[in-house]
Amino acid sequence: MATTTARPSVRARTVRTVATATASLAVVGTLAACGGTEEAAAQEPDASDTGAPASESTDAASDPTTSDDAATSDAATSDSGAAAAGSTYADGTYTATGEYVSPGGQQSVEVTLTLVSDVVTDVEIVNGASDPQSEGYQDKFISGIAAEVVGVAIDDLDVDKVAGSSLTSGGFDDAVEQIKAEALA
Repeated sequence: MATTTARPSVRARTVRTVATATASLAVVGTLAACGGTEEAAAQEPDASDTGAPASESTDAASDPTTSDDAATSDAATSDSGAAAAGSTYADGTYTATGEYVSPGGQQSVEVTLTLVSDVVTDVEIVNGASDPQSEGYQDKFISGIAAEVVGVAIDDLDVDKVAGSSLTSGGFDDAVEQIKAEALA
């Protein structure tokens, strides 16, 4: 009589494979969360925000003469405290001015965020548009931004389009990056 070694059942191997894959994904996710911040991907403007047909919007976004790097460094801390235990950012209220390019030219938006334990607890926006169309889009953005960011961890903010305004989010994101740099604990 020949002896054979016991092999795990197909189900046991499947369970072990799924468990290993899940653990691997958890490690990758943890490492990704610990990694440095990446430059925000270039946002393609939405035709509803520019007043121009989508093809013209795309051309304006890919124009190398426009620059999102023209951010002002107006980050100012108006009230900051020590970071809560386990927090990355110091609690407090921070203000920065973000810039973006619209069909009407260079625009700015002043953003004030209040952080508690890395979570946005309040947001205020000051319209800094230099042309009437951009002013209208910023007003729409201002009316809807609180619902998008209050109660969200600052590192989890992902604002693409608010109340029909997609370009203003570029200025908002620029200001948030300045605030994050200022608030680092």
